[in-house]
Amino acid sequence: MMVEVHDLWKRYGRFDALQGLELGVAEGSAFALVGPNGAGKTTTVKILVNLLEPSRGHARILGVDSRSISPRELAAIGYVSENQQLPGRMTVGDYFDYLRPFYPRWSRSLEASMRRDLQLPPSRLIRDLSHGMRIKMALACALSFRPRLLILDEPFAGLDALVRDELIAGLVGQAGEQTILISSHELGEIEGLATDIGFIDAGRMLFQEPMAQLSARCRDVHVTLDSDARVPHPLPAHWLQARAVGNVLMFVDTQFSDEALGELVRVLCEGVRRIDAKPMTLRSIFTTLAPAAREGAVS
Repeated sequence: MMVEVHDLWKRYGRFDALQGLELGVAEGSAFALVGPNGAGKTTTVKILVNLLEPSRGHARILGVDSRSISPRELAAIGYVSENQQLPGRMTVGDYFDYLRPFYPRWSRSLEASMRRDLQLPPSRLIRDLSHGMRIKMALACALSFRPRLLILDEPFAGLDALVRDELIAGLVGQAGEQTILISSHELGEIEGLATDIGFIDAGRMLFQEPMAQLSARCRDVHVTLDSDARVPHPLPAHWLQARAVGNVLMFVDTQFSDEALGELVRVLCEGVRRIDAKPMTLRSIFTTLAPAAREGAVS
């Protein structure tokens, strides 16, 4: 594992920002840590890079306890945050010149490619860059030394659509060359990037699994009946948000199997005319599973 977190707690006074968090990020994956603002995403990231010390439990990154990471490990970790501080009095070109000697794996060809693709003006003072340009610059700096692990903390927050697309294109272009851990509440933007996803809420991991598995098991189902529909009772535990409108029964199947769905619907419902099961967007899956996970109704 590139990142391992076990029973992690972080307390501020009487407030527990993290409450027994469990997390695992496999090498070569693009793991999306998602959740509402204040869920504990940034706290987790800061503990991983030793900007904060946990109150209890432990976190390992690149095989080392987060509290003991050395310059050797830091040279293999790229970090980009929405609130990243950059030296405003330096030019873009001067800042790249400053960083290169610190990273043995720095690639000048990759740097040139990133600066060209992200349209970073070398003579511009950093303080004169827009927020979006500063984030693009931070990403180019983080990718140029080919880190083993790239950590992105809310990188898309406050960016317009064009800048977000440019950043995602830059990340996709480097896919497979490093492990990525991205914390975000921008679900639409990470859908085509993440290979794995974990939902954190109130400092706890409610569920985590591969994106392909999550997408495959969730379907928006409409069952058309001969007469007025009724919600079955008892309702199968993996059918969520069930409701009846006219002669149509609607629900989300969170353990979808084409054959099993058809058999179960016909057992529970009379006069089945048609069963339609459609794939769901990540946002729709999230808004369905999150409330149920908070109540412990689904994993």
